[in-house]
Amino acid sequence: MKQISVSGTNIISPLGFTSAENLTMMLNGNSGVAAFNRPKIDDDTIYAALFDDNVLHKNSTYANLPAQFTKYEKLLISSIEDAKLNSGVDLSEKETIFILSTTKGNIALLEEKDISDELIQRMSLFHSGKLVSEYFKNPNDPVIISNACISGVAALIYAERLLQNGDYKNAVVAGADLISKFVYSGFKSFQALSKGKCKPFSADRDGINLGEAAATIILTSGATSSKSNLLQVHGGAISNDSNHISGPSRTGDELGHAIQQSLIRSKINSDEIGFISAHGTATSYNDEMEAKAFYSTGFSKTPVNSMKGYFGHTLGAAGVLESVVCMMSLLNDVVIPTAGFTSKGVSVDINICENQINTKAKYCLKTASGFGGCNASIVFSKS
Repeated sequence: MKQISVSGTNIISPLGFTSAENLTMMLNGNSGVAAFNRPKIDDDTIYAALFDDNVLHKNSTYANLPAQFTKYEKLLISSIEDAKLNSGVDLSEKETIFILSTTKGNIALLEEKDISDELIQRMSLFHSGKLVSEYFKNPNDPVIISNACISGVAALIYAERLLQNGDYKNAVVAGADLISKFVYSGFKSFQALSKGKCKPFSADRDGINLGEAAATIILTSGATSSKSNLLQVHGGAISNDSNHISGPSRTGDELGHAIQQSLIRSKINSDEIGFISAHGTATSYNDEMEAKAFYSTGFSKTPVNSMKGYFGHTLGAAGVLESVVCMMSLLNDVVIPTAGFTSKGVSVDINICENQINTKAKYCLKTASGFGGCNASIVFSKS
């Protein structure tokens, strides 16, 4: 097996413009989730993690991009630009592939313009992905992963396999999503939104907060000058429980299967995993399903956290963003507490991380689950 190393990362969220800024804010107990009055999204006050456009324009890369790019595309480009700074990877070479994860891309354009052939093309996920890869002068067609809420983790799994197979030497995995009326009203129709700040795995949890973000991880199977080569991506796996169009499995067996396959592909045992970054949406069914999956696969004592209380659910960006947090946690020997957690509200015994934990963990596990019954799991390590 080849060593697949991390040569660069970035997070752009309401908490900051770099991975380091976001980690510092989290360790200081800050959250991007707040009450907003955004009539363009909903008439009522909403709890979410949303960008302030005035703050976004303080990012020089974002502010100086041509007007031809949408907000979604500007976020992707800005995130990739920061991740590549010290990566040592040439993003314009043929041996580098762009893999972009999103659930809705430019869907907000529907609320701004009349339907036309031009608008339909502009909203195409491939079209916007091609604009982003061409900005970096990359000669390859980008790969678009849009598989509900596992999109980001699925993109990392796909990237790792492409590099293992020798199809490419480097992969730029970037995810982004924005919250529009279209997106918000969909979750509202499911009655899945929290009336306040979300409380993952808690007895009094009442739903999710949505969030906006972009994140990037640059992977390489070759040597680079980056110090981030201390981090590696190992095996990942995807499963589908086929339970319901929006409701997850009641047993967690299918996520458990993906977790077990990830460990097998990574050639490690469950007791080597130092902590788990769960999907942890704070909805009733998701958190219960995940807890059962962790319990059944031997992780009842392993620290588990959720990032949704810091960033909200960032949809297609979530898997990439939360994977960056996993990697930063490994590098900094820390497990980040679950923001919003009150008291255990799942039926099995798992170890929800309530307070910051110092750790010398070498391996961690990232999981994700989404509409349509999809599940994904992947292993990261530091050397």
